[in-house]
Amino acid sequence: MQCSISRWLENFGQALARGDTAGAAAMFEPESSWRDLCAFTWNIVTCEGREAIRGMLGANLAQARPGLWALDGAQSTNGEAWITFDTAVGRGRGHLRLKDGRCTTLLTTLQALRGFEEKTGRNGTRELGTEHGALRGRQSWLERRQAEQAALGVTREPYVVIVGGGQGGIGLAARLKRLGVPAIVVEKHPRAGDSWRKRYKSLCLHDPVWYDHMPYLPFPDHWPVFSPKDKMGDWLEMYVNVMELDYWSSTECLRARWDEDAGEWQVELAREGRLQRLRPKHLVLATGMSGMPNMPELPGAEAFEGTLCHSSRHEGGAAWRGKRCVVLGSNNSAHDICADLWEHGAAAVTMIQRSPTIVVTSDALMEFAWGRLYSEEAVRSGITTEIADLTLASIPFRQMPALQRPIYDKIRQRDARLYAGLARVGFMFDFGEDGSGIHSAYMRRGAGYYIDVGASQLIVDGEIRLKSGVEIARVNRGSVTLTDGSELDADLLVCATGYGSMNGWAAQLISQEVADRVGKCWGLGSGTKYDPGPWEGELRNMWKPTQQPGLWFHGGNLMQSRHYSLYLALQLKARMECIATPVYGLAPPHHLR
Repeated sequence: MQCSISRWLENFGQALARGDTAGAAAMFEPESSWRDLCAFTWNIVTCEGREAIRGMLGANLAQARPGLWALDGAQSTNGEAWITFDTAVGRGRGHLRLKDGRCTTLLTTLQALRGFEEKTGRNGTRELGTEHGALRGRQSWLERRQAEQAALGVTREPYVVIVGGGQGGIGLAARLKRLGVPAIVVEKHPRAGDSWRKRYKSLCLHDPVWYDHMPYLPFPDHWPVFSPKDKMGDWLEMYVNVMELDYWSSTECLRARWDEDAGEWQVELAREGRLQRLRPKHLVLATGMSGMPNMPELPGAEAFEGTLCHSSRHEGGAAWRGKRCVVLGSNNSAHDICADLWEHGAAAVTMIQRSPTIVVTSDALMEFAWGRLYSEEAVRSGITTEIADLTLASIPFRQMPALQRPIYDKIRQRDARLYAGLARVGFMFDFGEDGSGIHSAYMRRGAGYYIDVGASQLIVDGEIRLKSGVEIARVNRGSVTLTDGSELDADLLVCATGYGSMNGWAAQLISQEVADRVGKCWGLGSGTKYDPGPWEGELRNMWKPTQQPGLWFHGGNLMQSRHYSLYLALQLKARMECIATPVYGLAPPHHLR
């Protein structure tokens, strides 16, 4: 098989070298996919089928000028192989799968820009850190660092302003720092990590530690599998200091305006009570994967004498001992908040479930989903974080549901007793509209699921009361009336009702016109029944060029923030160095769709 893979790669490289786009496309299966992360397209694009592949090559081959195709060491098995290649401007890495001599999936990723590599020991460019010998007027590291911080934003404009100082903004800033791109992270909270610290007391990550490393600095091997929120907050604060990031805390972005003539942004900030203006070339909204909290219009809410809040404002269950609590929603945060209230001795906790929820236990996900790539066993078998991330990236989103459905068949059998208990108490659950579970729901909607870490059994046992298939008809002074006519006494009403699209931040900070031009963020944005369009199988507007020049969106979970921050950072670095970046596959403006 190694021989056939080598032969395919050699023939493929030769076809591209002679500009034979039809011949290169013919080396793919009719239903194949080529996923490119900035190497050929300066975009994040999946080409589905031979004609799409031929079209992409016809548009991009002359500019990309790929070559030096090679197997990446001896890592090739069962018709799969890791590969390396060069382009006109950089170095790439990829993955291919063959079936009967033809390619079924190809991943190509840009990993570095030639001549603008990160300073590391691996490529011999690590900085010395000092100048040996006697030197008058020598500045210490601290003095140099303080001078850099004082100049940035005063006598030297940042090239990039990143709005949002959570793990996404911090990770991207670290990438840019290593690439020599001046960037400022703007965060409204007083300390890095406060976006975690200020959430409810019991919050822990539901993803395992091997999935959640930050760029460059993995968690130490004693780190718990599931990180508590305050521990995560402290890690992020440490990360900002160690990576020497220009991080402006207690700073709020008030507004931003694109200056078409100057080709730059005018950004107004409130920094520690003072107004400050910056003029970066690029603005990155790194506010997670969501926009503004979705707060439903509840009739009678103004008369409620208890506490009514969105789940993002809930501070924990300690204040609600002996109180009657109602949680509207049945997603991850709704379950976590219900369990937290129960643990703190609330007199009654009731969940109002309006629609079915995908429920999967954390243990089942570790056994059947995460474990192959992100686990102690995976690490011991030689699967690095980079290999795990690229392996996941190599599977086109269109093919993922078919791979996920057998996993959920096993999960149904494994946890049959739990699902029977949920059904018995009337909890509405499913495994997604096509049975492909949490991953598909996350990519399509970013909601609609619960990774069970204990709340489901509380529902089965009746410790968390359940009202399913109903809505809140109205809010009263000390209760809520439901659409089935029943009434729940309430001292606390938490709306775990999710969030809007990330482009809501663009509407607030820039303008509704820009938000509409960009369109929605997240969701498999094209060529699917969710949002018909010409481009299949990628997340809308994430980590790639948008319809607004100089505006980027960065977010997702910790794994996605880590992996895709590389490609966003390389796109920004290329623009700073005036490298040509002709974007292929930028969808038409939202208003034309």
